[in-house]
Amino acid sequence: MMRFATWKVVTILLGTLVAALIVLPSLLSPEARAGLDRVLPGPAKTIVLGLDLQGGAHLLLEVDSASLTKTSVDNLREDARRLLRENGVKLAGGIGVQSRGIQFRVPDATERGKIVGALTSASQSLGAALTGAVQDYTVTDNADGLVQVQLTDAGIANKIHRAVDQSIEVLRRRIDASGTKEPTIQREGNDRIVVEVPGLQDTQHLKDLLGTTAKLEFRLVADPGESPADVENLPFYKNNKPGTEAIEKRVMVQGEDLTDAQPGFDQRSGEPVVDFRFNLRGGQKFGEVTAQNVGKPFAIVLDNQIVSDPRILGPITGGSGQISGNFTVSQANDLAVLLRAGALPAKLTVVEERTVGPGLGQDSIDAGERAALVAGVLVVAYMLVTYGVFGIFADIALAVHIMLIFAAMVLLGATLTLPGIAGIVLTIGMAVDANVLIYERIREENHAGRSVIASLDSGFKRAFATIVDSNVTLFVAALILYLFGSGPVRGFAVSLGLGILTSIVTAVTMTRMMIAVWYRAKRPQRLPI
Repeated sequence: MMRFATWKVVTILLGTLVAALIVLPSLLSPEARAGLDRVLPGPAKTIVLGLDLQGGAHLLLEVDSASLTKTSVDNLREDARRLLRENGVKLAGGIGVQSRGIQFRVPDATERGKIVGALTSASQSLGAALTGAVQDYTVTDNADGLVQVQLTDAGIANKIHRAVDQSIEVLRRRIDASGTKEPTIQREGNDRIVVEVPGLQDTQHLKDLLGTTAKLEFRLVADPGESPADVENLPFYKNNKPGTEAIEKRVMVQGEDLTDAQPGFDQRSGEPVVDFRFNLRGGQKFGEVTAQNVGKPFAIVLDNQIVSDPRILGPITGGSGQISGNFTVSQANDLAVLLRAGALPAKLTVVEERTVGPGLGQDSIDAGERAALVAGVLVVAYMLVTYGVFGIFADIALAVHIMLIFAAMVLLGATLTLPGIAGIVLTIGMAVDANVLIYERIREENHAGRSVIASLDSGFKRAFATIVDSNVTLFVAALILYLFGSGPVRGFAVSLGLGILTSIVTAVTMTRMMIAVWYRAKRPQRLPI
């Protein structure tokens, strides 16, 4: 029967009030919102509008091809050193580094043929596995015993292309981990990336958020007698004094092997630090390096700057460690976020930065607002004319439905764009359609001779199954769009999914509550529809 417990009524009303308070800051002027922020413990959350509605921050990033080439040459040098060691080949001198390759001299023809074959085989297998028909480097055996290994143009271009693809995914995780901000992150040309974030008018904040390098490496501090070709001097701010320190070029453990990074505090000094943990491969490498180099300083390098050089006191086999470097709490937290999001495969250079205005133009936005207002007025008027007092209940439920969607978007930090508005409009039609199904069912039951209370109760019960079936199928479609879509498609899916959930609450539960309260107060002898 049409009975509603008092606690249910109170719960629905309190929920509606909370939703109204959540949405309220979005409806206030900037001046009023600033006054509200002074009262609240933190800044009030508001609905974030998309680039097409309010503009945002724009960055054009470019992969640093010189840095990527240098890293590739360093890796090539390490691969050659490993193959030389595995094949027992002795050199006449060391491995020389060139701008796009390496060279070394092997006097013995047999040994030279062995290492040339190993390098050629490695190049072919690497090219087939990673780049299809593209060969990363060529191997040249000169008659005087000199072996030259040079990166190819196609190999470098392919590395840049892959670096852009990987960087796009890393940047997306850093900006939009929840998938609700709707940033635009896409390739431009072969080596550039366009990043646009709606609602953000500070490009410096966006650059800090992206952390366009955040490349973490673990290297050994160089011994005094090491060859200059194997050593490089990197800046190191130590004991509150700027300076440099000589460290080995060879990277012992890569930051890519990190699985987690969390800000914390050093138990002895109390200063902010970052605690990190490796995956199985990184943990094994870290354990081997620390076991073989006990007593030596171990440099932690971030973005080609040494942040710490702790001495290895013993083997660290647990696969975890700590980064310290006179961080503030905020710096430690930001560094942990960047490391958790994944390391960028190459350094990114900011080519262009600016803030952008609304993509649609103010006239189009105003026209859209007028269209939405006219449509809302027509829907409200239709429900009033067709269903009388029950139409008032449907209109109230519809207003709460829209408010709940916006409240959910505020809590999720979702961005409202034109596709999102389209999803909301679609759910408005669904919410009204649900009320129409219920009311028409009530009419049918009443025309069949049932009493008022029996018609109301039967109308809600029998229409409920139809409403749930239609909403569930549409929710599955919205879920698929969210899982496999990106950007505006995800925005449409988020607003559609939220609208489906709230429409069931408002069109069924809230409308039923209002009709139950009305019936208890009026005790009508006939239905007003």
